[in-house]
Amino acid sequence: MEIRIERTKNPKQKPDWNKIVFGKTFTDHMFVMDYNHEKGWHDAAIVPYAPLSLDPSCMIFHYGQGVFEGLKAYKSKEGKVLIFRPDMNFKRMNISDERLCIPAIDVDFAIKALYELVKIDSDWIPTASDTSLYIRPFVFATENALGVHASDTYRFMIIMSPVCPYYPEGLNPVKILIETEYVRATKGGIGFTKAIANYAISLKGQYEAKKKGYSQVLWLDAQERKYIEEVGTMNVFFKINGEIITPPLGGTILAGITRDSSIKLMQSWGYKVSERNLSVDDIFKAYKDGTLEEAFGTGTAAAISPIGKLNLNGDEIMLNNNEIGPVSRRLYDELMGIQYGNIPDPFGWTIEVK
Repeated sequence: MEIRIERTKNPKQKPDWNKIVFGKTFTDHMFVMDYNHEKGWHDAAIVPYAPLSLDPSCMIFHYGQGVFEGLKAYKSKEGKVLIFRPDMNFKRMNISDERLCIPAIDVDFAIKALYELVKIDSDWIPTASDTSLYIRPFVFATENALGVHASDTYRFMIIMSPVCPYYPEGLNPVKILIETEYVRATKGGIGFTKAIANYAISLKGQYEAKKKGYSQVLWLDAQERKYIEEVGTMNVFFKINGEIITPPLGGTILAGITRDSSIKLMQSWGYKVSERNLSVDDIFKAYKDGTLEEAFGTGTAAAISPIGKLNLNGDEIMLNNNEIGPVSRRLYDELMGIQYGNIPDPFGWTIEVK
C-alpha cells in the first residue's frame, strides 16, 4: 500500500523547547488509515494535523472500542533521529486489537508509516535536556450505529507531541498512594491491553490520590486486594534484600516495553530479577526489617520514576530516605543513554530513522 502525503501549507510556530508541557502541543502532520470489511486497511495518508469530523452515532462514543500505544523519538547529539523498539509497540497493539475485536495492523507497514511521519516532522523533535517526541498510535471504531456489536469500520491514526518529563518531579522520587477501595482489572478482562477503558476506569483512583497530595495510585489485585499490580501509568519494581521483584504478567497488567527492557538490563548486570506475586504485607514487612532497599516505576512516558513514599490507609513509609536509589539511577542513565544514542546499544533496541 502506498502512503499519500499532503504537506501542510500553514506550519505551526514551534514552542520554546524549555517550556513545553507534556501532551499539550502537537506537530504539523498526522497519519490516518481506514478499514472496512471489503477493502481491509486502505487509504493510508500523512496529512496536516486537524480536527476530525465524526457522526454523533459513531460507535467509539458509545461502546469504547479503541486502543492506543505510546513510544518516543529522540534526537542524538549528532542530529540522528532514533526510535526505541517500535516493533514491540505495534505487536502489542495487535494483542490489544485481538482482545477488542479490532482488525490487526500490519506491523511492518505501521513502522513504515511511522518512519515517514517522523521524517516529515523531524524538526519537531526537541533538543532540550530530557525532552523527546512522544508518538501516539491509536485505533478506534468508526461505524455509525447504535446496538452493541463490533464495529464494521475503523480508523488507525498516529499523532505526535514534543514533550518534557511526564512527572513534574522529573527523576526525583514520587509519592504513591496504595488503592484499597477501587480496582482496575480482573483476570479474564482487558487489564493486559492498552484499551481506552483501562485508563477511564483508573481515573477515579488517580483523582483521589492527587487530592491527597500523591503523584499516582498503586493498584492491588481485584480478588484478594493484597497483591501489587501496577501504578496508574507504570509497571512497578521493588528491591528487597538484593532481589528485584515485579508482578508477573498474569492477564491483569500491561506488558510494558520499558518493563521488559529494564528486566533485560538488570539481568545483564547480574541482578536476580523475579516476576512473582508480592503483597502489600511483604513490602511493609521488608520496610520494617530494613530489607526494602528501593522501588521504582517504569513506562514510556516517565521512563524510570523512583518511588520515595508509599501510603497504605494513612500508614506512610519512606523509601531510601526519599532519594533515588542506585538501581533506579543506573537504569535511567542506561536507558536514556541508549535511547538518545549516547552509549552503545548491545540489544539492538534503538532504530535510526533515515
